[in-house]
Amino acid sequence: MPSTRPAASPSSSVSSALLVAAIILLGLNLRPILAAIGPLLDSIQASTGLSNADAGLLTTVPVFAMGLCALAGAQLQRRLGVARGISLGIAIIAAACALRWPLHGSGGLIATAALGGLGIALVQALLPAFIKRHFPERAGQLMGFYTTGIMGGAAIAAASASPLAQSLGWQALLALWALPAVGAGLLWRRASAARVDVSGGTGASLPVGSGRAWLLMVFFGIGTGAYTLVLAWLPPFYTELGWSAADSGLLLGGLTLVEVLAGLVISSVIHRFPDRRILLLSVLLSVLAGLACLIVAPAQLALPAVILLGCGIGALFPLSLIVSMDHVRDPAGAGALLGFVQGGGYIIASSMPFIAGLIREHSSSLAQAWMVMAGGVIVLLLIAVRFAPGARLASPAAKIA
Repeated sequence: MPSTRPAASPSSSVSSALLVAAIILLGLNLRPILAAIGPLLDSIQASTGLSNADAGLLTTVPVFAMGLCALAGAQLQRRLGVARGISLGIAIIAAACALRWPLHGSGGLIATAALGGLGIALVQALLPAFIKRHFPERAGQLMGFYTTGIMGGAAIAAASASPLAQSLGWQALLALWALPAVGAGLLWRRASAARVDVSGGTGASLPVGSGRAWLLMVFFGIGTGAYTLVLAWLPPFYTELGWSAADSGLLLGGLTLVEVLAGLVISSVIHRFPDRRILLLSVLLSVLAGLACLIVAPAQLALPAVILLGCGIGALFPLSLIVSMDHVRDPAGAGALLGFVQGGGYIIASSMPFIAGLIREHSSSLAQAWMVMAGGVIVLLLIAVRFAPGARLASPAAKIA
């Protein structure tokens, strides 16, 4: 039977292509303010006197803000509108980066980290809703492009941080990331102008009364804690072993690229594994093996550590969200559960960089931080075996099946 759908006009196709490009560029700008810090941390601490605990706050504060905004996603959508809220978020990121040039003391860096975290959180909380509304048939594909853009931005920032800092100085390098953020904001405003902005309805309430929802939140939080820990402290760990800042930045950039590939592979094979526990246990063991490499022989096993951690962490992030989505059927419930899991999870994950900073403050080494994270992964293995196929988040008043 011939399709009755009208052919897309050239102007509509151009508008859609522009919007896709804007979405990818937005994703690219969500991690540089975090990922550029690690390779430069020794230089920053030498210049500012920043303590190890405060250095951990440069990652902890933004990730904590992501959690708060994820929990308040529905309220933000109602108050700001999706497109306007995203414009505000990317503008805040640009301002936070630019302010790192004049405000490059320890207090200024932490304050701009908080400001940047607010901007990141706004975009992360609102952009998926925009994609689902305006591209319902391509939402999965565009979310893949968007998340790949996020990881790609982290890889570029980590790999380029030290070489650019040597030419420009670390203050100018951190501020330089305001330029692509401004470009993303301008492109977003132009691309989204023709789309009707919306404020959300009431939606479903957060499943705070469900024990299984809390379990999923803890699982996501500890797993994402591995990502934030590695993002913040892997380069400083290797510089204290004698590596150059450039090489340690390239190591983090390589790990991030492996994460991207792992996430893409998981997305392509997930339909073959109705029992998610097979994949969950595999990727958790990969993370555990990577942490063991860092604990036992970090210099000799750097490459295996990067591959194992990249594969494990990169696959664990989408898997955690997929397992959460398996527990609900209706879209409203899915949005509420995802907001709860990510919101509380990011708040949990935000603690790991700060804890690692405290450990480094008192032991002068990060080896114990990898041990703490390994203990967290063992907890995840015990939780993962409970995620049997068919489990559902029941009605708000009921328990999990």
